[in-house]
Parts: sequence; C-alpha cells; structure tokens
Amino acid sequence: MAIFAKEAYAAGLGVTSLLAARFVVAAAVFWAIVAARPAVARPPLRLAGACLALGGAGYAAQAGLFFSALRHIDASLTSLLLYTYPALVFCVAVALGREHFTPWKAAALVLASGGAALVLLGGGTGGLEATGVLLALGAALSYTTYILVADGIVGRVDPFLLGALVTTGAAATFLVAGAAGGALHFTGGGWIWIAAIAVVSTVLPIVTFVLGMKSVGAATASIVSTVEPVVTVTLAVLLFGEGLGPLQVLGGVLVLAAVVALQARGLSTVGRRVPPDHATALAAARTPAGEAA
Repeated sequence: MAIFAKEAYAAGLGVTSLLAARFVVAAAVFWAIVAARPAVARPPLRLAGACLALGGAGYAAQAGLFFSALRHIDASLTSLLLYTYPALVFCVAVALGREHFTPWKAAALVLASGGAALVLLGGGTGGLEATGVLLALGAALSYTTYILVADGIVGRVDPFLLGALVTTGAAATFLVAGAAGGALHFTGGGWIWIAAIAVVSTVLPIVTFVLGMKSVGAATASIVSTVEPVVTVTLAVLLFGEGLGPLQVLGGVLVLAAVVALQARGLSTVGRRVPPDHATALAAARTPAGEAA
C-alpha cells in the first residue's frame, strides 16, 4: 500500500482525495460481495452504527496519519514504524486486564521497543523527519485503539459486512472532510493507483485473511502476515532506490521478531482447542486494512 500511495502522490493526488476514493471504491466492492453472498443476519442497528463509527473515526484516523506520514518519510520507514502496533496492542490489553503479562510476552515487547528505537536512531538515509515519524507513530497508536475496539465486535458481525460498514464509515469521513476543505481533486492517471490500493491493499487482504484463517487457523495466518513490512521494504528499495542504514535494518528485524514471538504462543494452543485470541489475530494481520483491520 505504501508503494501504491507514493505512486498516487506522484500522479498528483492529495492525501484526502486518495483516501476518499480508496474507501469509496473499497466500500462499493465490499457491498457488492455482501449482495452476492447468501443472506447473512443483519446486526442490530446499534452494532451497525458502531461499525460505521469504527471506520469513520478509528480506521480513518489511522489511514490519514499513515498516508500523511508517507509525504514526509520513506515508505519502508513508515511501514516499520507502523508495525510497532502489535506490541502496543499487547501493552494496552495487559493494562486493561484482557491479557496476562508473561516473561514470553515481556521479551517480545523488549524486542519491539528496541527495534523501534534502532529504526529511529539509526537513520542512515536522509528521510528521517520528525513530522513523518510522529505521524507514523500516531498511526500505530490509532490502529492500536481501532484493534482493541474492534476486538469487541469481531465475531458478532459477518466479516464481509463488517468490512463494508467500516470502509463506508471511513469513506464518509474523507468525503465530508474533502468537501468541506475543498480538497477533493482527482487526476486520470491516479485512478490506477486508487484501484490498486482499494482492491489489492484493502479488500483483497481482508478476504484472503478470513479464508486463510479458516484453513490454517488464526495463529498460523497471523505469522504468515508478518511478511508484509518485509515486502514493503524490499519493494521500496527496488522501485524507489530507498535504503535503510545497518541499525535500521537490525531494528526492523527485531520488530518482526517481536511480532513472530508474540504470535508463536498461539501455535502451541492449536491442538488444545483454545478459543482464538481475536486481539492477537487482528494485531498481526493488519485487518481490515491491508489492511484489514
């Protein structure tokens, strides 16, 4: 997604226009999927409203901060900073009493914190700007909040309907913001990248993660999904000539190692019929926003 966003900016799109179009297209695709599938139970009006608000506030905030960060710092660094959110989810979950703090989790959190510090302090490229770093970390914090709130909704709403409601809420936010600020401007070439972000980086990840989770379980699917920031960094280097300093590379490895360590605990429960940890699965899987959140 970060790669597509960079290309969209080069085509002349602004943050608000890009995100408004992204979520309008994604919502349209999701509603088409919902209409084509067998009828599912409609959630209560209050729950449906909560899903819309979750997209219009939580997911929209994460997306806005993340895409704004991409205007200031490299795609690879933005992705690595965002990917501190799995550790943040665990910290907040422990503070709220949703998770038990264990030595295994403590070690993983130390890895994630140390890795994030190395990414920040080891700036071997010229792309380390305070504004971009703060925006990316803000995206991680808002995504953490989004995941913890969504944890109470997942399982009560059909996943495709949930995706439709969340993306509709986010689309409404950016359409209103763009119209109020006169920031809705589109270019012909930019629609290629809008479509790519909406389908490849929004709808497709949600659908494939749900199907994958049914086949191999939440823990394994979550571990596989940790290749995402590695893919982003690799593509950023290949397409944009971006580079990471040695300490930043080490920091990225530590962040990924922390996420894998947090999820590895789930593998030992597969054969014991332990109820799935929805917060853990969501934290590692970027749902619905490729994002899956």
